[in-house]
Amino acid sequence: MKEQLIKAMQRDQLLNMMYMAKDGNLSKRRIKIIKIIGDSFQAYCFARQAKRTFMIDSVLAVVPISHKDRSVVC
Repeated sequence: MKEQLIKAMQRDQLLNMMYMAKDGNLSKRRIKIIKIIGDSFQAYCFARQAKRTFMIDSVLAVVPISHKDRSVVC
């Protein structure tokens, strides 16, 4: 997963991400990775409209967003 996140950051891609929080809740987020630090990464979360820190081990799936879908922000 870390390699996918690094590639997305290098390519300046937006991602749809499925994430499991510490309390076990699942969420779908649209993110743009800012930096990766060890076992976590900082990203801009469009759902929260703020920078957030995520644990790489808690990421269940990521899907790159194509350029034509970038204009539709959830």
